[in-house]
Amino acid sequence: MIMRRPRQALPENAMHPFLDHPGPLAFAHRGGALGAPENSLAAFEQAVALGYRYLETDVHATADGVLLAFHDHRLDRVTDRGGAVAELPWSTVREARIGGTEPIPLLEELLAAFPEARFNIDVKAAPAVRPLVEAIRRTDSWDRVCVGGFSDTRLAAVRAAAGPRLATSLGPREVLRLRLRSLAGPLVPGRRPPGPGICAQVPERHRGVRVVDRSFIRTAHRLGLQVHVWTVDDPVRIGALLDMGVDGIMADRIDVLHDVLAERGHWTGSDRATTTGED
Repeated sequence: MIMRRPRQALPENAMHPFLDHPGPLAFAHRGGALGAPENSLAAFEQAVALGYRYLETDVHATADGVLLAFHDHRLDRVTDRGGAVAELPWSTVREARIGGTEPIPLLEELLAAFPEARFNIDVKAAPAVRPLVEAIRRTDSWDRVCVGGFSDTRLAAVRAAAGPRLATSLGPREVLRLRLRSLAGPLVPGRRPPGPGICAQVPERHRGVRVVDRSFIRTAHRLGLQVHVWTVDDPVRIGALLDMGVDGIMADRIDVLHDVLAERGHWTGSDRATTTGED
C-alpha cells in the first residue's frame, strides 16, 4: 500500500504555482468565442492553439454526480436538449450537443486533454462541490487549478473539502471587504487579506458601481493578492486595465486580448500547451 504525505499549505506570502507565469495572465473565458461553442473541447483547442495557457470554465454535476464543464443550470440555452443538469443522469446529458454539434466535456477530460494548461473553475452549484474536489484529487491538479464562485457558501464548502492546498479566488463578501478597505485610505501595516484566496476576480463594475480602480488594485497587491478582471473584449478597456496594473484579464474575444498583449510585448502564452501527449 502506497502512503502519501498529506498536502500542506504554502508558506505565507509564497506565490501559488497557479500564478507562476510571467506577465499579465490571459484567460480564455469558457474557451473563448472564435466560432466554436462555449465550453466545448473545440473552443479550448482554439485557445490553446493561439497560445493560451490559462483556460476558464464552469462546473455542474449531473443527478448521478458526473462533473461537467458547463456554465448554465439548464441545457436549454446552448444545447439541442432541455432540462436541469442536476436533475438529469449523465446517460441523458451525454447525448446533448452544444450548438447542436459539440458534446459537453467532463472536467477531467479537459484536465487530461491539456496537461500544460491551468484552469480557472467557477463552481456553479452545490452538488458540484464534492465531485470537483474529488476530480482535483484524482488528477493531482492542485497546482494548476484555481476555484472561484459567486456564492460564499459554495466557496467555503470547496475550501473545507479540499483543504489549504487548493487555490481559490475571493468570494463575494471577501471582495466587498477588500473594496471597502481600498476606499478607507492607506492600508494599516500588518493587516491580513480578507480571505484565504490568492486573487480577486472581479468585473470592472457591479450594478453600476465601480469595483476596479487603482486604489483597489494597490490594496490587493499590498495584501499579496492578484487582481483578475472579467469579461473584457474591448481593446481600449484592456489597455486601460493593464495600465492600472491588473494582473490578469478574462476575455471571450481571445484574439483581441492576444493582440493587445502582443503589441505591448506582454504576450507570454505557451505553445507547449498542446492537447494530450501525442506527437
